[in-house]
Amino acid sequence: MPFTTLRDFGNRVAEAYGIAFTLPHDLCEIYQKFGIDLTKGNGDGTWRLPVPARFVIDRGGIIRAVDADPDYTRRPEPATAIDVLKGLQAAPSA
Repeated sequence: MPFTTLRDFGNRVAEAYGIAFTLPHDLCEIYQKFGIDLTKGNGDGTWRLPVPARFVIDRGGIIRAVDADPDYTRRPEPATAIDVLKGLQAAPSA
């Protein structure tokens, strides 16, 4: 891809954007039954996850679009972000 993407180990960025949450104990148990260990995946011993989100941030650090929904089953259409990216690409440079 011709743009930078982010993998947020330890949820540091999610914490900074206020979109990280701790799984309730009953969900931790369900995850463990499926062999999912977030403490290991997070690398920090926590059972924290980010709200599924997509941010489009321009080169100047300005957030141009946000799609976030705590219901992980509802995801925004990729076309929405593509339209924002195309708009940024077409915009004259400052």
